[in-house]
Amino acid sequence: MNPIWKTPISLELLSALSVDTAVSHLGIEFLEVGEDFLRARVPVDARTRQPMGLLHGGVSVVLAETIGSLGAHFAAPPGHQVVGVEVNANHLRGTRSGWVTGTGRPLHVGRSTQVWQVELVNEEGQLICVSRITLAILPQR
Repeated sequence: MNPIWKTPISLELLSALSVDTAVSHLGIEFLEVGEDFLRARVPVDARTRQPMGLLHGGVSVVLAETIGSLGAHFAAPPGHQVVGVEVNANHLRGTRSGWVTGTGRPLHVGRSTQVWQVELVNEEGQLICVSRITLAILPQR
């Protein structure tokens, strides 16, 4: 299988791009770049829990959108920018502690749009959220 990446990508670059952003504030860590996927995780702690003690659904969406948006950025041709158009998430199971890991893969990589699916699992490997992100691929202004 050919890698989907159109520009060089690495864990170090992903981490450097995320300094002083919501990504770093929430403790999101990039774990793996594969030929056709991107993997990252978020801790379930005081920064990321909602008042009832569960991982906040919005944090699940932030993790999913981070994976999908950065994946789409590096899968887009050089000289293009990526902007989110739509994101949805189905929350399937609550999580109170540990880490939640997301793996994103493109469902569609086109000239003007990309669609990424991100699956989030808890430390036991149980699916807790499925998200889909649609992104527009625009020429750089």
